[in-house]
Amino acid sequence: MSEAEPRPASVTESVPAGGLIQQRPFVLFWLARIAATIGYQMMALVIGWKIYEITGSAFDLGVVGLILFIPAVLLTLLVGHSADRYDRRRIVQIAQSVYAVAAVLVTAGTYFELLSRELLFFAVFMIGCARAFELPTGHALVPAMVPTRLLPRAVAAWSSANQVAAISGPALGGLIYAVTPIAVSIICAVAFVTSVTLVSMIRIRSNVVANQEPPTLNSVLAGFHYIARRKRLLGVISLDLFVVLLGGVTALLPIFAKDILEVGPVGLGLLRSAPAIGALATAIVLSHYPVERHIGVKMFGAVAIFGVSTIMFGLSTWFPLSLVALVFLGASDAVSVVIRFTLVQMETPEEMRGRVSAINYLFVGSSNTLGEFESGAVAAWLGAVQSVLIGGVGSLVIAATWMGLFPDLRKLDRFEPADAKKES
Repeated sequence: MSEAEPRPASVTESVPAGGLIQQRPFVLFWLARIAATIGYQMMALVIGWKIYEITGSAFDLGVVGLILFIPAVLLTLLVGHSADRYDRRRIVQIAQSVYAVAAVLVTAGTYFELLSRELLFFAVFMIGCARAFELPTGHALVPAMVPTRLLPRAVAAWSSANQVAAISGPALGGLIYAVTPIAVSIICAVAFVTSVTLVSMIRIRSNVVANQEPPTLNSVLAGFHYIARRKRLLGVISLDLFVVLLGGVTALLPIFAKDILEVGPVGLGLLRSAPAIGALATAIVLSHYPVERHIGVKMFGAVAIFGVSTIMFGLSTWFPLSLVALVFLGASDAVSVVIRFTLVQMETPEEMRGRVSAINYLFVGSSNTLGEFESGAVAAWLGAVQSVLIGGVGSLVIAATWMGLFPDLRKLDRFEPADAKKES
């Protein structure tokens, strides 16, 4: 579904578990992921709250998602080919540096009282362009840091880095914003610079720059051809696309915090953190006890829980119940994300991972942002509650439909490496 993922207790001990703690490049990347995601989550909170404060428009909250969606679509083929041709670490560093520039822009706009709807949209566009490069390239980089046998655990731990940050980022951001708004964007810039520094310390023997062919039309489209020939990959990627397109609630959280639950920016921070708490609790379990059997059934079950949790959140007018619904939403999302990410990486050969990861991001990552636009547009038309309920019901319908359309995915029992499986 989204980018969600989880864990608790002693973060340093429990995340890179089962031998991952000995993989120094992975540990550095895990810490970099936390820093970058903290910055991203805090920026999202500031931008969402400011836009709704300035315009009072649900549609403008949805436009944020549309602005993030456009670069993901336009840059997909370039991103995929670049990730298979150039140093993936450098691509991640450059993208995170653009995040830092966007944070400085928002800081300056706040300090000089020049912050406007247009300036915030421009910062979102910068972030969207950088994110289109950073996320799929980072996904493709993970398998080069760990042995194949540790990949499912690495996926859970890597995704848990997002959740550690997605819990702490919005919660801290909301508290700090209530005291001094400008400090939030300053901290974001520091977090992005920290992540760039950590990535620069990563040393791996092979960064898998295997694709030295020029960027022809065939080479950049190879990822599409690869996925089209493998129904399981097509099924799992398209499932996430449609579920997230319909079931997203993130864009509407400022409306729920301000108008429905009446909990202000601090409450908004807690609402944004709640899915990550559920995802973190799930990911810490998955990093120690990865999903190894009955993979398809468990994934579809997680999608069904996601839909029900979305409906529960839409109907709730009690803040604690809303938090509980979002926790369950995040937990179910984490199961789906770990299974999907592992399946995509395991069934894709190394020389194709950049292009396949870019297409995966186009389908899944862009569906998050386009889903935010859809949620905002429907909320402007029918209301925020109705928008969330439609999304939850739609998620359940999509899950049931995909179980029928992709029976091989539903019956999938184990992960199989790309070189050990037949095309399906």
